Amino acid sequence: MSSQRATIVTGGSSGIGAAIATAFYSAGDHVVIGARNDNGFAQKLGNRAKFVKTDVSKPSELHILVQTAKQWTGRMDVMINNAGFSAWRPLDKIDESFWAMMQDVNLKSVVFGCQAAASVMQKGGVIINISSMAGKRGTPNNSVYCAAKFGVNGVTQALAKELGPRGIRVNAVCPVLVVTDGLINALQQEYAPAHGKTVEEFLEAFTKANSALGRLPGADDVAQLCLYLASPAASAITGQCPNVDCGVFPQ
Repeated sequence: MSSQRATIVTGGSSGIGAAIATAFYSAGDHVVIGARNDNGFAQKLGNRAKFVKTDVSKPSELHILVQTAKQWTGRMDVMINNAGFSAWRPLDKIDESFWAMMQDVNLKSVVFGCQAAASVMQKGGVIINISSMAGKRGTPNNSVYCAAKFGVNGVTQALAKELGPRGIRVNAVCPVLVVTDGLINALQQEYAPAHGKTVEEFLEAFTKANSALGRLPGADDVAQLCLYLASPAASAITGQCPNVDCGVFPQ
């Protein structure tokens, strides 16, 4: 059995997930990356990283992901439910397929990722759900994504109470806009808030109007908070959904 932690990151091969996977790998963990496509990122990280092909919308594949990590390392310490994506649609353009797709990837995957992890976790286990500022406040054309991310925060709070007696902590992290390839693509969609401007113009105006620090967080800022929440230094923190937002939404 390995003495190093075993950490799973869903959607860990790109964007925020890749930054999280890198941070935990650098901390000495064995890191298992669950994603639909293998872009070689796990291999690039090194021999303590492993890729497992995973469709996070399918509970059976999330259980396989967890079992693979357990078989590989003999343990299961940290589950980071990061996989998700943004998309905007006004109310009159929402259909059932859009609703189902958004909930499957952004919310259902979190519930069943937690279920899979909790089925094998021992005392001291940590679950971190990557939520969003959209889990705290609504914005135009964003009702379906907000529903999913408010749901992630609710699931986090409920499971903290449910799993706490077993010594398992559950927290969420709520970033504001973090510039990744995925976000840039999403912001170019027809109903996204940047539509009609360049993404750079939108982000600059958003930052100027909203950020206390005059900047937006990077993916590594999210990763560093995850590292802290998974550490013994955060042993008294559970059921919380802290913002990583440079003061966009003080609470």
